[in-house]
Amino acid sequence: MATPLGNPGDFSPRAREIVQRADAVLCEDTRRTGLLFSQCGLTAPRLVSFHDRNEETRLEEALRRLREGAELALVSDAGTPLVADPGYRLVRACRAEGIAVSPVPGPSAPVAALSAAGLPPLPYTFLGFLPRDDAGRRQTLSAFARTPGSLVFFERKDRLRASLAVAAALLGPREAAICRELTKTHEEFILFRLEDFDELSSELLGEVTVILGPPEEELRADVAEARACLRRLAASSGQRLRPKELARQAHALLPGWSIKELYELLTDDEDGTS
Repeated sequence: MATPLGNPGDFSPRAREIVQRADAVLCEDTRRTGLLFSQCGLTAPRLVSFHDRNEETRLEEALRRLREGAELALVSDAGTPLVADPGYRLVRACRAEGIAVSPVPGPSAPVAALSAAGLPPLPYTFLGFLPRDDAGRRQTLSAFARTPGSLVFFERKDRLRASLAVAAALLGPREAAICRELTKTHEEFILFRLEDFDELSSELLGEVTVILGPPEEELRADVAEARACLRRLAASSGQRLRPKELARQAHALLPGWSIKELYELLTDDEDGTS
């Protein structure tokens, strides 16, 4: 069941009806969901904590209640559940047992951001939250460097600048937007060029959805292609070239890669960290 991103007025009549008749509501944060129901003038049913850290342990209890005929609603803290939020395992288990699952659509941050940012909305790829570490960000974004449409992801405010730096290095020049505090009092859409991310304020607050527009220049070779090229060069040289020389030679063959990045890729491989 989708819940408002920020504005309680976005809670649909159907969702309100389901809250009133549900035997229990599974939610990420019982306090946050309880406050939402109170703001909407709803008498809350039993609220059961159900988040990414306890989903596996709470799964069987939820299934047991459903088998007994209970009606359960599943919500995330905001927006549509399962979209970068817990619930997939429960829905999959219900489908496997023939237990009916019905979506109650409504607010969704990626769709809300795309609808108002002014960047090309179709096609788009939603990446959820990017990995916390720099290597994970590089691996994730490299895999989508050749994707022709827009990329959408969530990011924490304290990791935003690091993620934009990786994106700028890997994806090349393109339009971008930071969509913050969607549907809330301080809603803001910041449009910028990805290559100019350094000019953004470092004091951006609130919940952030990032949109990166489609690629505009020659697409960057992906990680697998870069590694294959480095292996070919190493084999053809009889392993005589040092990593820095291999990186320099590969640079001319791999669009979008810097010599430094190729050198780091080589040394990561040698260390067994890739």
